[in-house]
Amino acid sequence: MLVGGAAAIDHARRMQDKGIAGMPLIDWPELIAFKRSFTDPVPEMHEDSYAEKDIAAFHGQARFTGPNSVEVEGTALEGAHILIATGAKPVTLGIPGEKHLIDNEDFLALESLPERIVMVGGGYIAAEFSSIAARANAKVTVLQRGDRMLTHFEPELVGWLMESFEAVGIDVRTGTEVTSIETAGDGYRITASSGGQSVTIEADLVIHAAGRVPNLDGLDLDAAGVAVKDRRLQLNKYLQSVSNSAVYAAGDAAQVGPPLTPVSSHDAKLVVSNILEGNGHKPDYRGVPRVAFTLPPIAAVGLSEEEAQRQGLKFSIKSQKASDWFTARQTAEPVYGFKVMVEEGTERVLGAHLVGPHADEIINLFALAIRHELTATALKQTMFAYPTGASDIGYML
Repeated sequence: MLVGGAAAIDHARRMQDKGIAGMPLIDWPELIAFKRSFTDPVPEMHEDSYAEKDIAAFHGQARFTGPNSVEVEGTALEGAHILIATGAKPVTLGIPGEKHLIDNEDFLALESLPERIVMVGGGYIAAEFSSIAARANAKVTVLQRGDRMLTHFEPELVGWLMESFEAVGIDVRTGTEVTSIETAGDGYRITASSGGQSVTIEADLVIHAAGRVPNLDGLDLDAAGVAVKDRRLQLNKYLQSVSNSAVYAAGDAAQVGPPLTPVSSHDAKLVVSNILEGNGHKPDYRGVPRVAFTLPPIAAVGLSEEEAQRQGLKFSIKSQKASDWFTARQTAEPVYGFKVMVEEGTERVLGAHLVGPHADEIINLFALAIRHELTATALKQTMFAYPTGASDIGYML
């Protein structure tokens, strides 16, 4: 999730807490004003920081002109090393009318929210934006080609989360593939295929939520001899191009680790170390938590049950929908549950999966346990402040 989006969703959650039952709970203009107060100063702050350190900043499309050279809007630059950190962009869907889709950044720049919104896709963006748009009184429809949303999370927990979606009127249609988008009056008509039947949906806004790919367009990688396969940079274990040793990549552009903000920071620090000290640092993605900032949030770290089974591991599972627990009741949140897997013998936590209030915070403790190989017993013996979300961990193991 982009930083601005996470800030907006956190603020939306706080606004929701102050809401009145039966009334719209989120004021969209207030939410976006808050988001901008958080994100708008960042570019200038970064540029000021660069200037203080005598780092030159250039604006515009960069493209390689040789193995060690790039050009930015007519300015030629050369370097012993070049880092590709261009992020990701929405994947091309190849459907008629695709130009009518807006992306996540366009959505978070809207001054007002239209009445009817369709999300094309069912991943993080669709789940998070649906959660806040529905609570801002928009009618939201999610069109997901797969058999469920949020395929990176455990099926049963996603099922519990869908109860929250249904409660606020989000219309999730799985097994539905969009085939075209066209204008219809002041809005749009979306045509899709579902169960062998053609369906149409009218909307005022259509959002691309069907995945992202490394943003490598316009870089002219061939000019630098940078190898690419299936739209992915070919990198070694040091995040260095296998075909041009001067070039490194990090974050979503590298697409080696999970597409998450902490991973981008991790990659950047690693690449800087390798450039300055020589290759000796390899990425370590153990225990990287994943969170979809829905309302309530859903979070995971480590292996899924399917992955653990595929690896032939022997483990126990503790899973429960615990909406009657104090953590859920104190926030009046009916959706609260967990699934935790512990390896037999070693007591290693293999995977933790949470949905409900504070899931986005509690998952960090499980991430700590996985990354530093703390046992389930060590976690259970830890005395957490009570009553807090963390104090439930002992019951999850």
